[in-house]
Amino acid sequence: SLFQNFHQLRGTNPPQTTKTEKQKNSEQSIKMGNTKSSFPPLQNVASCQTEKFMGTWFVIAVKPTMFEKTCSNAVEKYTFLKDSKKNDIDIDFTYNAKEPITSAVKAVPQKGWVQGDDKKNSPLWKVSPLWPIKLPYHIVELGDDYEYCVIGYPSRDYAWIMSREPVMDEGLYDDLTKKLVEKHQYSLDGFRKVPQKWTKAEREKRGISVDDLPDQFLATE
Repeated sequence: SLFQNFHQLRGTNPPQTTKTEKQKNSEQSIKMGNTKSSFPPLQNVASCQTEKFMGTWFVIAVKPTMFEKTCSNAVEKYTFLKDSKKNDIDIDFTYNAKEPITSAVKAVPQKGWVQGDDKKNSPLWKVSPLWPIKLPYHIVELGDDYEYCVIGYPSRDYAWIMSREPVMDEGLYDDLTKKLVEKHQYSLDGFRKVPQKWTKAEREKRGISVDDLPDQFLATE
């Protein structure tokens, strides 16, 4: 550019601009907003009762977005707004940026819209981490008691395995990752488990109830 050429002639470097976290989040959201895919459509579950899906979910593993490449103690809380004239669901997504407990807590609040005619039952939503981006949210696997779920993305660039508890049985985890590959055409390159380590103090700090995170899952402080 003329600006860069000017500095080259002077033998100086143009000033470096540092992107703010908001700008980085915006760029990630725009990248995710490109949902064109050469893959076949994702196979959603046949039914997902919106109210039953609400509440607290612990992120067990991800094919990560920019926010999740080093995150730990990732938790999503869903609230159904029912008769809201705006979005249908509020999503409170919080996580530690790096190691559990000691690294900074980050928050990415999001809004959700249930797709289809029946807001009370649909496996397909749209989710917005930042206006005006709305991203597809496909519920592709779901436990009979809504004790676990898998969220897919059309391009297969991202995926989330979540549980009502901060730990998951290894047999179930292996089965879900196998389904991602064989049923949903995913590659597991870059797929990572999200560390979940909790103490009583951290549970209180993050506003998680004892019902959602019983003492049996807490580490000794």
